[in-house]
Amino acid sequence: MSLPKTAKIISISVVSLVLFSGVYLWDRSPADASLQYTNDAYIQADFTLLSPRVSGQIDRVLVENNQVVQAGQLLASIDDRDLNVTVKIAQANVDSAQAMLESLKVQRQRQDLLIEQASASILANKASIELAELNLTRYQSLSTQGAGSKQNEQTAYAQLHIQKANLQGNQAAHQASILQAVILDADLKKATAQLHYADAMLDQAKLNLSYTQIIAPISGILDRNSLRKGTFVSVGAPLLAIVPLDLIYIDAKYRETQLENIKPGQHVSIKIDALPNIIFTGKVASLAPASGVTFSPIAPQNATGNFTKITQRLSVRIEFDPNQEGLSKLRVGMSVQPSIDTKL
Repeated sequence: MSLPKTAKIISISVVSLVLFSGVYLWDRSPADASLQYTNDAYIQADFTLLSPRVSGQIDRVLVENNQVVQAGQLLASIDDRDLNVTVKIAQANVDSAQAMLESLKVQRQRQDLLIEQASASILANKASIELAELNLTRYQSLSTQGAGSKQNEQTAYAQLHIQKANLQGNQAAHQASILQAVILDADLKKATAQLHYADAMLDQAKLNLSYTQIIAPISGILDRNSLRKGTFVSVGAPLLAIVPLDLIYIDAKYRETQLENIKPGQHVSIKIDALPNIIFTGKVASLAPASGVTFSPIAPQNATGNFTKITQRLSVRIEFDPNQEGLSKLRVGMSVQPSIDTKL
């Protein structure tokens, strides 16, 4: 039984449309689709691993897993008795260095007085020499005229030489006083440096003491908490993680063939596997500069005769629009299905 003419025309049109659509879709690039979808996506957050900066025994634990904490909040403390002793020793060293510096300052002031005293002695010696020279001249004249004794002349001569010797001694003492002042100036610089060093060591001791207070650097929720009272902890060993759930984002892996029309700012419709009845919205924040395999410790080697091309995936960072209902229920690691509208 043959089909009516109208039915034949409709059948031919449908088959032609299907064939045309098949050819169109076959030749069409995946990037041309207005909605770019992937199910290889997860919620992420840049969480912080908290480690102690000094070693010691935990003496207080004030938080527990899954607790919300605020930046600056005290989480736990390390026994600080040893470090308190270190601070006291450092403070004593500062006091000692300060006393030494003050003593040297007084010695330096006294040395200035000794220099002035030596200068005055030199002036007195010069005056005595002038007097001795006048006496010697007078006694020599009297001795020549027969009016004075030879003994007086010799005494005056000896007195002149004694005063000259005293002058040399006082000049040497004056020079020694000046050199001692130079030494004291160097000692003052050394003592000042020692005081600065002692101050720095005191600051370091106080800083180490402050590190016994384990403080939350950011706000978030605690996880991987290994804080236990009485446990000995070492510098750099992770104690807990703080996850800032108010700063979560989506790390979506898109095939490289989908990325041609994806760019920052585009609208994203987001489905969360754990919350199927809520549709979230967001925006594309950025695209990764390289595929994940680029940073692999063992790079793939494709220079073989059996090369098989594999479509690479690159990360697209998607940020949630603020003030949406249900955001507080999201957790890091949840599976996500984002659809990016590339036509907006």
